[in-house]
Amino acid sequence: MAHYEVSAGPATCQWGFFDPVAKPVLHVQSGDSVTIDTMSGNPAFLPPADKFHIPEALTLIHKHAQQGPGPHILTGPVHIAGAKPGMVLEVRIDEVSLLQDWGVNSIRPLGGTLPHAVDEPRATVIPLDEKRMVGVMPWGLELPLKPFFGVMGVAPPKGWGKITSIIPRAHGGNLDNKELMAGATLYLPVFVEGALFSCGDGHGCQGDGEVDGTAIETALRGKFTFVVRDDLNFTYPRAETPTHYITMGMDPDLDQCAVAALRDMIALLGEKANLSPEDAYMLCSLAADLRVTQTVNGSKGVHAMIEKSMVHPTRATAA
Repeated sequence: MAHYEVSAGPATCQWGFFDPVAKPVLHVQSGDSVTIDTMSGNPAFLPPADKFHIPEALTLIHKHAQQGPGPHILTGPVHIAGAKPGMVLEVRIDEVSLLQDWGVNSIRPLGGTLPHAVDEPRATVIPLDEKRMVGVMPWGLELPLKPFFGVMGVAPPKGWGKITSIIPRAHGGNLDNKELMAGATLYLPVFVEGALFSCGDGHGCQGDGEVDGTAIETALRGKFTFVVRDDLNFTYPRAETPTHYITMGMDPDLDQCAVAALRDMIALLGEKANLSPEDAYMLCSLAADLRVTQTVNGSKGVHAMIEKSMVHPTRATAA
């Protein structure tokens, strides 16, 4: 299979939106892999250029790209041949690495889980040590870096038109799921020809919840392998890691997020372990975990996780 590279820049990035009629920056075949560079950074929150490396691509994007309704700089979209509405795009996250030596955490008034925590915008530049893979907090704490892309998604249905990058939906998008590191696989339902995959919103690390509204926002490079799946037909994002299956729910109401993630996990257990809905529900209560993905993106998120070792086809019990 072939391998391609997509650099970040004004010609290859969408700032703040997904668009079902966007022109692809690359065409690939199912099974091909692509290394994608992404940029991240609000022009108001850049660190001193004499102390940190500011990628030229980021400067050019700020200067020449027109920002849409959201804040995320997304690289793409990539067109995957053979992907058609009703199919599923398997996105294998092969590698994730840093592209700069800093990140930013920002808090804005009336945002985040605690909307009234601050009255003035606040941005903190966090140095990133790639050799030791830590981020150094202002008081000296060294946070282990676990980089992942906050935004990975395909184009939405054509009837939705151009949509903001902020709100996660059935197409994926701003999932902010820290489990989606290198080695994980994301499954996205396809809504338009070619799927049109984009990614960005690089995170150096993040806690479940992303409570102040941002993670360590930084530039990342990712290597992805894309596989078109015509044998799958689910309509909402799912994922898996080497050890767990993951289902997701997104809604403004956190209770409804939990309901959606749980119902999809019950469906997954029926598919993979041949369990009845009642037995799958019981197993979820005993072995699955509901985790708050994020509480800050308009539609909040909950993901359900279950160890793969708990999921296997049932065997008849001898009388």
